[in-house]
Amino acid sequence: MKELNDIIAAYDKAVMQNKKTVLATVVRVEGSSYRRPGARMLIMEDGEYTGAISGGCLEGDALKKAQYAIYQQQNKMEIYETTDEDDQSLGVQLGCNGTVYILFEPINSDHENNPVNILKRAALKRKDAVIATVFNPVNKGQQPGTCCFLSKDEKLFLNDSLDLEIDAQVILDEKKSVVREYDESCVLYQFIPPSIQLVIVGAGNDAQPLAELTYLMGWDLIVVDARPRYATKDRFPKATKICRVKPSEVLSATEIDEQTAIVLMTHNYNYDLAALEQLIRTNCRFIGVLGPKKKLQKMFDDLTVKGATLEDEVTSRIYGPVGLDIGAETSEEIALSILAEIKAVFADRNGTSLKKRVIEIHERLPIRQNE
Repeated sequence: MKELNDIIAAYDKAVMQNKKTVLATVVRVEGSSYRRPGARMLIMEDGEYTGAISGGCLEGDALKKAQYAIYQQQNKMEIYETTDEDDQSLGVQLGCNGTVYILFEPINSDHENNPVNILKRAALKRKDAVIATVFNPVNKGQQPGTCCFLSKDEKLFLNDSLDLEIDAQVILDEKKSVVREYDESCVLYQFIPPSIQLVIVGAGNDAQPLAELTYLMGWDLIVVDARPRYATKDRFPKATKICRVKPSEVLSATEIDEQTAIVLMTHNYNYDLAALEQLIRTNCRFIGVLGPKKKLQKMFDDLTVKGATLEDEVTSRIYGPVGLDIGAETSEEIALSILAEIKAVFADRNGTSLKKRVIEIHERLPIRQNE
């Protein structure tokens, strides 16, 4: 979501400066590639760009293709063969052992539903969404481009030649992106969840590096603390929201959903306990508790005495001591270990070294035939 937000911000700036832009999207990958379908890059007419469609090997040539798309004002498909390490056609050795299909869409800022404005629909609300991009895998064919948006309470379909709504709804329900092949075209159905939202309960000094790293990740950030001297905009300038509330008001002050992670780090046992008592009733996927394991066990015991039912489904979402075991000592290192654990949980990974992974790092996007 950070890349998406960066592209939107760059586009808005380009519009203000009256610059023409092109949206480059990876729509299909065969074999290996540094970026997966759905990766995007916004290219300005002066060569400035935001985002990435590769590890750096394709960007230079993409700038030239973007200029051509601006000149013709037509969507263009470019197919990059990266299977031959000795292939010098692009002036670089790609060596990714795959084929990458990239769609270039010149953006008309006067069009209400241009591709970037469709992306904005996904970024504006904290709701799951699907964006569909129709393309022809033959680079000389017609390239309809980004033409569909679907969320729980909003839909937009701009392509009359294909009935996209049924398949888009399936992707929205399954929460997984897919490339689907039709008779004469393909469609990238990209599932876009809301950005991860981190709620830091505690505004002490050790919360500040955690807040800074959260901002760098592009996640939404909420800081909660009852102490007015600590929970301030001066101390947490990157926070989306700062809540100075009692522990009994944590839920009412924040909107918690399945894309929310919470870290309790007030260093006040009673505050953390009262907050945890509320949070176990939410659908929050990650509740981290700073401190030793015996502290968390005491919290479980005290909650049980209060009548709370701590079933496995509840305790499986509570992580304490919070953070991956990377030998963290300083506040900055602890912040890194906490964010790494949150990312691993939301990606359904175990947080071990990639060296030990026996299957591919990135899950391949399935390609389905139209039935």
